[in-house]
Amino acid sequence: MLQDIKILNEVDTRSGFGDGIVEAARKNPNVVALTADLAGSLKLNQFMKEFPERYIQCGIAEANMMGVAAGMTIGGKIPYTTTFANFSTSRVYDQIRQSIAYSGKNVKICASHAGLTLGEDGATHQVLEDIGMMKMLPGMTVIVPCDYNQTKAATMAIAEYEGPVYLRFGRPKWPNFTAPDQNFQIGKADVMAEGKDVTIIACGHLVWIAVEAAKELEAKGISVELINMHTIKPLDEEAIIKSIKKTGCVVTAEEHQQNGGLGDSVAQVLTTHCPAPHEYVAVQDTFGESGTPTQLLQKYGLNKENIIAAAEKVMKRK
Repeated sequence: MLQDIKILNEVDTRSGFGDGIVEAARKNPNVVALTADLAGSLKLNQFMKEFPERYIQCGIAEANMMGVAAGMTIGGKIPYTTTFANFSTSRVYDQIRQSIAYSGKNVKICASHAGLTLGEDGATHQVLEDIGMMKMLPGMTVIVPCDYNQTKAATMAIAEYEGPVYLRFGRPKWPNFTAPDQNFQIGKADVMAEGKDVTIIACGHLVWIAVEAAKELEAKGISVELINMHTIKPLDEEAIIKSIKKTGCVVTAEEHQQNGGLGDSVAQVLTTHCPAPHEYVAVQDTFGESGTPTQLLQKYGLNKENIIAAAEKVMKRK
């Protein structure tokens, strides 16, 4: 099953968002796009061309953009706010909490350039705390798709979902390997391969790296269950419990701080339902720095070798 997972092409996940929002808008006349002076970076050019009357340029005023989006939902609109992940969360957390989450407004917070793979822009833009910040807000759905096809599918799916959503994606060209016609289900994990020795759960860009790691582990005779956990909240606890009861141990992999991310969500499930050894592959309580995506993933331990080492370590703890 793992050997069937192959790269279709390489394309950035933000382009999946750009194509997905156009498709969502064609189907639903209430979909509108707001941006904070980053239309090009968020791949909104086709949306602007097709739906100029449904596009709002808010300027470099992200907090105001969140307030405008919250207000638009009262009139039945489905606003997609767009800017970098750092500006979509840290800069506007108060507005999201008070104006969107508290009253359950139907705003889709679409956040590009997340994690270390933003690259050369450096630590001030490489937000690594956003998943934790957003999942702690009551009623907030948090989605971290893994490639272009899944980002496009998720962008379309959230238009039909009622309630606030945080959709996180990235900047660099990345392997595109999931099905173009996939049926994206919010809150339903994608079990990419079944195995019996170790479970690997990943999200975002780390899913492909986990695929590569799992293939090498399989070559060593280790049977890997690989789960693409694209929805961090609501978390598919059933899929986690079923897998851990079979394999007896788990590795989580994410482009995020170890504190507060996917790994911590999985750990809560383990402590409550099925205690088992767990190893994290995540950023270890530090900020990033300038560099290419590949260099940064290597330096901060978010690579194939670290996932393999974590899997071999956690199996010894069973």
